[in-house]
Amino acid sequence: MTKLKNDTLIRALLRQPTEYTPVWLMRQAGRYLQEYNQTRSRAGSFLGLCKNPGYATEVTLQPLARFPLDAAILFSDILTIPDAMGLGLYFAEGEGPKFERPLREEWAIRDLAVANPGDELRYVLDAVSEIRRALAGSVPLIGFAGSPYTLACYMVEGGASDDFRTIKTMLYARPDLLHRILDINAQSVTLYLNAQIEAGAQAVMIFDTWGGNLSHAAYHEFSLAYLQRIIAGLKREHDGVRIPSIVFTKGCGNWLEDIAAIGCDAVGLDWSVDIAQARARIGDRVALQGNLDPAVLFATEEVIQSETEKVLASYGKGSGHVFNLGHGISQFTPPEAVKILVDCVHESSTRYHGDNVKHRAN
Repeated sequence: MTKLKNDTLIRALLRQPTEYTPVWLMRQAGRYLQEYNQTRSRAGSFLGLCKNPGYATEVTLQPLARFPLDAAILFSDILTIPDAMGLGLYFAEGEGPKFERPLREEWAIRDLAVANPGDELRYVLDAVSEIRRALAGSVPLIGFAGSPYTLACYMVEGGASDDFRTIKTMLYARPDLLHRILDINAQSVTLYLNAQIEAGAQAVMIFDTWGGNLSHAAYHEFSLAYLQRIIAGLKREHDGVRIPSIVFTKGCGNWLEDIAAIGCDAVGLDWSVDIAQARARIGDRVALQGNLDPAVLFATEEVIQSETEKVLASYGKGSGHVFNLGHGISQFTPPEAVKILVDCVHESSTRYHGDNVKHRAN
C-alpha cells in the first residue's frame, strides 16, 4: 500500500508528536455540499449512494477537494449491519431510517444471525478499497460502525425514537433478549471493522450515538461492556502498521474514565464536555477527539475563529488532540464556514506543538 503523505491524524490518535492539530469532521461528506446532493440525485436514493462503491467513493472525496482536511471517512451508514441481518432498512422521505421488520418478537431475536461482512456487506468493503486507491496515500481513511446498543435502538424501535420506550422496556423487562441482540451486534461489528481494516481502513471509529440515554448502571452493562468486547477483538495492526481506534458516546461526560479504560486509542467528546477537564481526567491514557459545537458554523467568521481557538487553547500544548465537531455537521452549514474552521485549526494550532514547527503546506 502507498505510504501516507500526511499521517498527522494517525500520529495524533497515537499521542505522538505532530506539527499541528489535525482536523476532520463527522459527516463531512453530506447534504451541506452541493456536489453531494448532485451525486445523491444521480444515485437515486441515500441507500443507492451507500450501496454503489463508485458513488460512495465520489462523495467520500468531495470534501477533501474543497478543504485541506487531514482524513477521509468512509461514506456509509451505521445501519448497514442490521440491514445485512435482514431487517429491511428503508428511508422514508423526511422521516429518517426505518426497518420493515423491527425486533419485537422473541423468536425473531433468537433467530438473529451475525452479519457476514464478506457477503452481505461486500459493497462497503469494495468502497473502502476503491476510496483507499483513490486517496493514493494523501490522507488516512477512517472506517466506522455503530455501537451494539445504538444499533439495537434502531433495530428494536424500528427507526428513530423520541423516548426509546420500546428498547428500554425490553432492557428492564427482558434483559436476556436485549443481551442476545447486543451479543450478535458486537460480533457483527467486530467482524465488520476488521474487514474494513483488511480492505484498507487506517483508523476505525465506533459511534455510540444513543449510549447517553442510559442510566449509569445500564450504560456499563448494555453499552460499555460490548464496546470493550469489540475493542478487544479489533486488529491492532495491518500490514505492519498500527490501526488506531476511536470510541464516541454522545453524552459521555460522566463516563470518560470508564471509556478510556476499555483499550481504545481515542475518546470522542460531544460539545457539552470541557476538553481541558477531559484532558485532565483521561488525556494521559488516550487521545481526545472534538469538540466544537456544530452550531458555531452558523456564526460569523470572527466567531468561528474565536470558538475554534478556544477549543485549541482549552486542550493546550502537546499532542493527542484531533479537532472535530461535537457531533455531525448540519446539512444547513455554509461550506465557506467549514473552510474558515479548517484553516483556523491548521494556522492557530501550530503554537501548541513546540517551537521547531514546519508549517503545513495546503
